[in-house]
Amino acid sequence: MSRRDAFAPDDDMLTVDAALAALLRAAQPVTGTELLGLTGALGRVLAEDIVSGRAVPPHDNAAVDGYAVFADDLDPREGARLPVTGRIPAGQPLGRLARRGEALRIFTGAPVPAGPDTILPQEVCVAADGMVVLPPERRGANLRRAGEDIQAGATVLRRGVRLRPQELGLAASIGVGRLRVFRPVRVAIFSTGDEVRDPGDLADAGAIYDSNRFVLHGLLRGLGCAVSDFGIVPDRQEAVAETLARAGWGHDLVLTSGGVSAGDEDHVRAAVGTLGALDFWRIAIRPGRPLAFGRVGEAAFLGLPGNPVASMTTFLIFARPLLLTMAGATLVTPRFYPVVAGFAAKKRPGRREYLRASLRPGPDGALVAERFPFEGSGILTSMTASDGLIDLPEALAGVAPGDLVRFLPFSEVL
Repeated sequence: MSRRDAFAPDDDMLTVDAALAALLRAAQPVTGTELLGLTGALGRVLAEDIVSGRAVPPHDNAAVDGYAVFADDLDPREGARLPVTGRIPAGQPLGRLARRGEALRIFTGAPVPAGPDTILPQEVCVAADGMVVLPPERRGANLRRAGEDIQAGATVLRRGVRLRPQELGLAASIGVGRLRVFRPVRVAIFSTGDEVRDPGDLADAGAIYDSNRFVLHGLLRGLGCAVSDFGIVPDRQEAVAETLARAGWGHDLVLTSGGVSAGDEDHVRAAVGTLGALDFWRIAIRPGRPLAFGRVGEAAFLGLPGNPVASMTTFLIFARPLLLTMAGATLVTPRFYPVVAGFAAKKRPGRREYLRASLRPGPDGALVAERFPFEGSGILTSMTASDGLIDLPEALAGVAPGDLVRFLPFSEVL
């Protein structure tokens, strides 16, 4: 008798795409907002469009330290020798009209008066005794025009964008010092298991230290969530149900790891059923088949697998887009990149698989993915030794060296 693959997809299993679509349909975005200074808005989701009240740059200005001249004063072959008749530091306009036949000493960012249309870098010029020798230069060189970055009245940031440092800098460049953002998604987390201990506690025979909660806490904080940690809950349905009931109040999502498979000691799934509703829990995915979604009280519920790699992988694939949708973000799907497989692998059709892999440059410079040598979903070192995940879709039966595969860098989602 052949042994059945424990991870083989059953007919009643959901595909990854179907499960994710169900999650996002059920997501209830937060509606509350708050006004934050730029330094406090990093990682938050913008709650309203931002329209610029001014042009950026607000005036024509110099891109280099050098000399501002009329291009028509330069001979196209020999340049010119002109008197230096003015000096324009940044933030200090010339204070008069510019004249043909003169060169104006100017510094980076300084406003260019009407008339001069070309800036020559000081490195190519020779100045002495109030005169400067200028080489030929094309019209408009090193001159930044008013509004070339942003026009007054332009919408520079859209509602739903997750604010990165560059978005904060863009807001600052138009004089906006505070942004209205959606309030954080409030998430309650806990782990389950009589064998699980907190780091620093005495680990007796058969005990393991809880890594999942700290991984999840870090992932949630990276998404700007407000996290409540309910610790480790014993493997008793009464204890799990009591903790779930408390966590369901005052939170938008309850996120757990472990206790959602079909074992006798996996009580989370049963407890959710008594307190709310469970929508699905079996997905054709490896690692991470036991995953549950539903509601507990007023909060959504997402139960991740207990194995560390499966827990982190399913967070990135399912919990991350769910949380971004709940936070009001419009872009929730990460980008996958095509890379060359540097390995061979067989795969069961009908199941989505995520392989841990590192990248190296190939002979032609193209990135080549090398698979982590061990597949176990309890090997957390594989997540620190790898650069990301290779996504093998359901229809695929295998990978050969040289095939193009989809790669999700951890830098894209962490």
